[in-house]
Amino acid sequence: MKRNVLIIGAGGVAQVVAHKCAQNNDILGELHIASRTKAKCDAIIASVHEKNAMKQPGTFEAHGVDATDTAAVADLIRGTGAQIVINVGSPFVNMPVLEACIQTGAAYMDTAIHEDPAKICETPPWYGNYEWKRRAACAEAGVTAILGVGFDPGVVNAYARLAEEELLDTIESIDIVDINAGSHGRYFATNFDPEINFREFTGTVYSWQGGAWQTNRMFEIGREWDLPVVGKQKAYMTGHDEVHSLSARYSHADVRFWMGFGDHYINVFTVLKNLGLLSEQPVKTAEGQEVIPLKVVKAVLPDPASLAPDYTGKTCIGDLVKGTKDGKPAEVFVYNVADHKDAFDEVGSQGISYTAGVPPVAAAILIAQGTWDVARMANVEDLEPRPFLELLGRMGLPTRVIDTDGTDRAL
Repeated sequence: MKRNVLIIGAGGVAQVVAHKCAQNNDILGELHIASRTKAKCDAIIASVHEKNAMKQPGTFEAHGVDATDTAAVADLIRGTGAQIVINVGSPFVNMPVLEACIQTGAAYMDTAIHEDPAKICETPPWYGNYEWKRRAACAEAGVTAILGVGFDPGVVNAYARLAEEELLDTIESIDIVDINAGSHGRYFATNFDPEINFREFTGTVYSWQGGAWQTNRMFEIGREWDLPVVGKQKAYMTGHDEVHSLSARYSHADVRFWMGFGDHYINVFTVLKNLGLLSEQPVKTAEGQEVIPLKVVKAVLPDPASLAPDYTGKTCIGDLVKGTKDGKPAEVFVYNVADHKDAFDEVGSQGISYTAGVPPVAAAILIAQGTWDVARMANVEDLEPRPFLELLGRMGLPTRVIDTDGTDRAL
């Protein structure tokens, strides 16, 4: 049984992870959190104690670390005795942290695909450019590494596997739909790191259709979805991490990702992009100072963590999976609805951070208990979905299923 957890990162998702780890420290053991700025870690631990989140008395310590430094992360893992590392730092640090886990034998997980800061929207499949190249090393070291175990990617991957195992006989298409019908009350803000958010939407939109990668422009293809609780919402086909792993397992099916955007977001995004303010390439000001436009935009936008107190409304994220059942056409919608205010009341974060932060803690518990401690690298769809989804239901992210006949039921 693995115990003792090291959390890498100190943003809004890390806050959720910290609270959920504290609520389950009877299973997870000693807790540690580290980022480049130790004060942010101290603040998260303080919020845990303010909520009396620790299930039982125990260790929760803050550390400073440069997560791009593999040796420093490895030293911290050894020094804390952590056997499970939950990486919710920037996607830029995935590979150094993964390598530190391989060197120390600690289990690893993250919630997003690795990115090279100098590159945007690399050639598919994205996991094949970095993480999957370390599969053999993980297997050789007996290291469990679970990739993309947030909500999307993560839970939605488990939804696809659930449809494969229990709901349909064949799968012909998987459409992942992510709708945030909440409001933060600001003129313009992003729900997580603005730099990562904008990088996601400035490149090519990749989807897997007809057994091959297809390309589109951002906001080129949109459609209206009528979803539970949040109703009719416009969403656009978007490139996203889970398409790049699901397309490997379900190569015979079409795999697409759709994200909801309001007209205001699209208008502001378009202006910023057309002005060159979303570029990651440095430019010089008239005074000769070199700046990166994207980082300047990030600096002037609200910190996503600051949105939580005023956030209202709900999210709806799910998979519409089409195929056959008993020789007849069939479809299911497997989904979750989360509430921003409920998330803030429980852990002090908004619903987007909550949906991303609860799943890696559920995965950590399954690793600690041995259920998901597979001693190899895996994407979420490679693992048994029901233990994960049932645990998530107990932790605040229940799954519902709409069957072909329209019946809406709890998992």
